[in-house]
Amino acid sequence: MKVGFVSLGCCKNLVDSEQILAMLKSEGHEIVGNPKQAEAILINTCGFIVPAKEESLKTIFEMAQYKKNNLKRLIVCGCLAQRYQHELEKEIPEIDAVIPIRDYDHLAQRLKPLLGEGDQSLMAKSERVLSGNPWQAYIKISDGCSNHCAYCAIPLIRGEQKSRPIEDILKEAEFLQSIGVKELTLIAQDTTKYGLDNYGDYKLGELIRRIDALDFHWIRILYMYPDEIVDDVLEAMKNSRHVLPYFDIPMQHANDRLLKAMNRRGTKADALARIKQIRSMFPDATLRTTMIVGFPGESEADFEELMDFVKEVRWDRFGAFTFSKEEDTPAYDMMPEVPAEIAQERLDRLMALQKEISHEKNQEKIGRLIEVLVEEKDALHNTYHGRSRADAPDGVDGQVIFTSDHDIEPGTFVMVEVTEARDYDLVGICRES
Repeated sequence: MKVGFVSLGCCKNLVDSEQILAMLKSEGHEIVGNPKQAEAILINTCGFIVPAKEESLKTIFEMAQYKKNNLKRLIVCGCLAQRYQHELEKEIPEIDAVIPIRDYDHLAQRLKPLLGEGDQSLMAKSERVLSGNPWQAYIKISDGCSNHCAYCAIPLIRGEQKSRPIEDILKEAEFLQSIGVKELTLIAQDTTKYGLDNYGDYKLGELIRRIDALDFHWIRILYMYPDEIVDDVLEAMKNSRHVLPYFDIPMQHANDRLLKAMNRRGTKADALARIKQIRSMFPDATLRTTMIVGFPGESEADFEELMDFVKEVRWDRFGAFTFSKEEDTPAYDMMPEVPAEIAQERLDRLMALQKEISHEKNQEKIGRLIEVLVEEKDALHNTYHGRSRADAPDGVDGQVIFTSDHDIEPGTFVMVEVTEARDYDLVGICRES
């Protein structure tokens, strides 16, 4: 069949989507980009927070409209399907099948009655159809999460952490390298806990050493919990040739009482000590974090403590969100609630502070030569856009905008001299390729 595919949510969901696409292609189905041409549409949904659930539902209703055309099958999978399978089946009759994550090991069998016969029985864990730039890919080293943060529904959706065997990860990494991937990003809900469930010990350091030997140009690690960045991981990163000193450390807050209420391990003092160690070992480290404002019980003094923490650390990359109530999580009923308008006002103040910090840090880079992965050419302005070592994929960080006196192929690494600093982006001139 001609199959359309919509992938929503995070990069971990994207990896699932790329594996499903590989399975569909191996079974002879044709992947089409225009939903008007599709005979079947699969939607890999997100169900993490309220806006993500609303986007998933909106997309389902939008795709259902194509049943007036050629569309014969509308199939919903992913996190929303896992969490609300029966509600979706009952409330949206246009959906032909709701396939939760727990059925992924038998996904091909579930799809055969809907899409036609094929010869593959399981999702191909080592094969992918990359849906984005061919030089960049994520690799999921574990699924689920055992941290049980009070505000988070991930354990309800994806279950306890399930780390993949090292050999399976290496096999997938070798496949990605064979199809031209130059930047590999390791992801999980908590990468630092990798191996604890299946090997009985922290194994991220060993995994780093094994993957570093494969000679990707850049290797990046996301979602490193501050209390689990063990010395072995830091040593492995320090001694690697390709692992970038990029530390994505989701803190969520700086007030110890709120951290405890969130069921986060460690204290502000612990985090500051680890950050000091990282910056001592990696003078060019990029530190990124995310914060939640408006968590139940957050006072103005608590928020000011968070602001002071941000001023002290001076994060290189930073994201923040207002608290989202998620049903069936402990934080759902926590009191006292912070009014939405106060939470938003705090978020605005926090991001304004970070904007100043980011601009000041970018100013320090003027005159430097930095390595940039070229991602696209803007023909209208005759400029190129790319990312530095300090910029993670998919727009979560900034970008480097530069000019060149010769044509550059996207996917190429070049050296760029920084000539201008913006709030989050850098501007420069290509000096060599």
